[in-house]
Amino acid sequence: MRMCSIASGSSGNCIYVGSDHTHLLVDTGISKKRIDAGLKELEIKGEELSGILVTHEHADHIQGLGVFSRKYEVPIYATPGTIRGIECYSGLGKMPEGLLHPVHVDQQFCLGDLEIEPFAISHDANEPSGFRVNCDHKSIAVATDLGKYDDYTVAKLQNLDAILLESNHDVHMLEVGVYPYYLKRRVLGDKGHLSNELSGRLLCDILHDNLKHIVLGHLSKENNYAKLAYETVKLEVTLGENQYKGEDLDIKVASRDTVSNIIEI
Repeated sequence: MRMCSIASGSSGNCIYVGSDHTHLLVDTGISKKRIDAGLKELEIKGEELSGILVTHEHADHIQGLGVFSRKYEVPIYATPGTIRGIECYSGLGKMPEGLLHPVHVDQQFCLGDLEIEPFAISHDANEPSGFRVNCDHKSIAVATDLGKYDDYTVAKLQNLDAILLESNHDVHMLEVGVYPYYLKRRVLGDKGHLSNELSGRLLCDILHDNLKHIVLGHLSKENNYAKLAYETVKLEVTLGENQYKGEDLDIKVASRDTVSNIIEI
């Protein structure tokens, strides 16, 4: 299995997950041109994709979906609530008929040799979900846009080999930053985004010896930066009640503008 962040951040998200035989995108929140460029680095063509998994209907996760779908007609998989959001999003233009396929949280489905399990997340969207992808006893998860996490979230993220995990903001930067009060409350709320500290604490709850690849993603441009996210998450692991130290882990930070290195499992 492989995972690669084509783009990850508050301005746009697009993640590749796949195997030798099946290629998927999680979200298309950037332009078709940028998606194509990212896929080219992976030596994959748009028409070779088996599906697009959509986490929710906010612009930074679907703004490229209309143009990309009209070009390649790749099947789209999302919860019924997210599909309603996609259909109501006027910026996408007319979507090709028959591409939107409803899937349900906690119900697995297969695309090629990949087994996919959507799981519920807490975010201010219609019916948002994260995705866990399994193949040949290996597992990758994409978990962003989490206002909070609980025992359910932790259970869904057990026994992973790789994860792209939200580390959206530094709480202090957000509190003293330029965002208006209502937006600060939204980001900090239970249906907002995961802070660096909470990202580290969630990571502590899912660490095990085979979780070899950790990518921090969906960083806020205004309220975070890569070094701060990395150091904060690493410190939370080191101080947490677990056997691991932050410096012993392979933690990377996904860029909003450049394609990450390919993670091979």
